[in-house]
Amino acid sequence: MFVYPDIDPVALKVGPLAVHWYGIMYLISFIGGYWLLSRRARSTGLMAAEQVGDLIFYLALGVVLGGRVGYCLFYAPDLFIEFSPHIPWWGVLKITQGGMSFHGGLIGVIIAELLFCRKYRINWLDLADFVAPAVPLGLFCGRIGNFINGELWGRVTDVPWGMVFPQAGSKARHPSMLYEAALEGVVLFVILWWFSSKPRPRMAVGTLFLIGYGAFRFLVEFVRQPDAQLGFIAFDWLTMGHLLSLPMIVVGVVLMICAYRKPVYSLNTKASHF
Repeated sequence: MFVYPDIDPVALKVGPLAVHWYGIMYLISFIGGYWLLSRRARSTGLMAAEQVGDLIFYLALGVVLGGRVGYCLFYAPDLFIEFSPHIPWWGVLKITQGGMSFHGGLIGVIIAELLFCRKYRINWLDLADFVAPAVPLGLFCGRIGNFINGELWGRVTDVPWGMVFPQAGSKARHPSMLYEAALEGVVLFVILWWFSSKPRPRMAVGTLFLIGYGAFRFLVEFVRQPDAQLGFIAFDWLTMGHLLSLPMIVVGVVLMICAYRKPVYSLNTKASHF
């Protein structure tokens, strides 16, 4: 059994300005994503290297805005009216309550990609395949940020690697955020990196991301503590994470079947090994 280390979530404080580790992890993910996508831009020829910076800006807005709205919508709908009953959508600005939702962030990224494609006249399916291999880096950084904050811990357990989180009581729990960092971050990155290094049908890479993330998140939800305000949705085991991840798996499998009914597309023919 381990005890959660006493980590200050504030990395740097200068007067009234506080820089949090969670924000730094987001910054690292965007910088790393820029580096990875710049290399893919040169190898695939989908876009000019100088357009990658613009793409990262679009994706960052999609992640932050979509993630926050998604959290309020899926996990804390009361925030829409608690903050201001006259202007309900202002509840998303109450950032001291709750956090971010991956599924909301995914929707935000899809919208951002569609806007980017409209601006630069790029096929959206090609862009999804282009971006997907870099996404696990952001997921890894986000989960490490959750660990530093001591949040999103797992359920009570007696496994040898269980960890006591002071905010959650004296019992050992699954360090579920580290499970997600390993599966959604490291393992999924390796799978997508390998998969995208060879010619694949159009939308196969992006679809594999849907399946991979959905499956890993669905599994981890069995040991992750449900959100206190929601609890179990049904059957004393189904969580909101389960409910949101299952459609990703089902839709992903259907799209993958459709993708492989078509010939291999040339986008990944030039795909490089980062």
